[in-house]
Amino acid sequence: MKLKKPLLGIKWNLFLSFVLFSAILLVLLWLFQIVFLDSFYREIKINAIKSTAETIVNNIDNEDLPTLVERMAQNNDICILVLDEDGSEIASADVLQGCIIHHMQADGLYKYFQAARDNGGSYLERFNLQAFQNDRYDPNKFLDRVPPKDEGRMDMIIYARSVSLADGAQAVVLLNSVLTPVVSTVDTLRTQLFYISAILILLSLAMALLLSKRISRPIIRINNRSKELAQGNYQPNFETSGYKEIAELADSLNHAAVELDKVETLRRELIANVSHDLRTPLTMISGYAEVMRDLPGENNPDNVQVIIDEARRLAGLVNDILDLSKLQSGAQKLNPATYNLTHSIRTILGRYVKLIDQEGYVLNFEAGQDVFVRADQRRIDQVLYNLINNAISYTGPDKRVAVRQAIAGNRVRIEITDSGEGIPAEQLPYIWDRYYKVDKTHRRAVVGTGLGLSIVKGALELHQAPFGVDSKPGEGSTFWFELNIAEKPEDED
Repeated sequence: MKLKKPLLGIKWNLFLSFVLFSAILLVLLWLFQIVFLDSFYREIKINAIKSTAETIVNNIDNEDLPTLVERMAQNNDICILVLDEDGSEIASADVLQGCIIHHMQADGLYKYFQAARDNGGSYLERFNLQAFQNDRYDPNKFLDRVPPKDEGRMDMIIYARSVSLADGAQAVVLLNSVLTPVVSTVDTLRTQLFYISAILILLSLAMALLLSKRISRPIIRINNRSKELAQGNYQPNFETSGYKEIAELADSLNHAAVELDKVETLRRELIANVSHDLRTPLTMISGYAEVMRDLPGENNPDNVQVIIDEARRLAGLVNDILDLSKLQSGAQKLNPATYNLTHSIRTILGRYVKLIDQEGYVLNFEAGQDVFVRADQRRIDQVLYNLINNAISYTGPDKRVAVRQAIAGNRVRIEITDSGEGIPAEQLPYIWDRYYKVDKTHRRAVVGTGLGLSIVKGALELHQAPFGVDSKPGEGSTFWFELNIAEKPEDED
């Protein structure tokens, strides 16, 4: 079995990230200020010489060229010599101690002139001037920290640039500069960087620890509270403080906790209600069956009918639970067809004859004309059955239920009204929710299973049909839904 690699907490991950970032900055600082300082210096110096030569070439025919040459030589600490092809001086500035080009013979100057022309117009040469002119210096003969053998050398640079004059004659611009060793500068920077590095390391460790704690603290707190949520404690209060994203996460978790608490409460109510609805028919079936077995003369059609009715009620409850599960999971598909909705309602109401005759219920249906719709007839019949059953279960003492059909434009609106106690306004948004029950004390439905409104909601949402309820305490309730009207099929009379 492969062992799972232990993970670092967010606090230490952040801490190590900050420390690593600080370490990278220090390494970059040492590389650029110590290791590559000499290379940068040489490259910058050479570029400055070339730029100076380019400026002189662009002003070669200017009558004030000597003034420009002298100013640029002083500004850049460079010796400059401009000669024509005959060796005559056009402009000159000797500001560098030990300048080579101003003490060079004519044939040496011509050599650079020719090298520039042969090399495409420019030529750069670097060579060393030794601080010690012989090999008598041996650093191994001395104690303590002494310069290496090549310490103190200077690189001499001579740069030649050929140029054409206005009259067509050729000229050469010679520049001479010294690359001074930066050893002493590096030593100074190295000493400073030792102190700077020590201070930065201490500060980075302190800042990393502080920031990692500050950033991770609310996340760790939310993580601990979320574990309580996972264990079934739906009352944890996630603190909405700290950073914006963490505050938004805390708000979302607080909302999730409230919703989970609602679901848990509804789940418990569902178990209680369904258990009651299952237990009642099972008890009656068992009781009547025992009576018929044990008592002579009780095996009669009335007792058998009770067992049949209770078995049907039990089967209806199970079927409703399955239908509700399918609707909410999306497994239920529609089979739309065009049919006579008005005729379907009349047929459904006709099946309540026994309830009307024996229990005294009054079911009225108002319809001006027959209306055809295109829908899944089985599902819409299920909607009608559940809404009518709900109205019968909650209607008032007069036991009246009204079903109305009204046409508005290209829609037909079906309303089922009872004369019961009505529903408080604050509870109206929740009556369609799963397992929700307005009356918290269990009340067995006169007909149906008590899960009807959730099934109604699922079926109508599948049809994308508008639906709702209008109710006020003491004035009864009216449940309604709307469907699009379809053309009457040609084969209908």
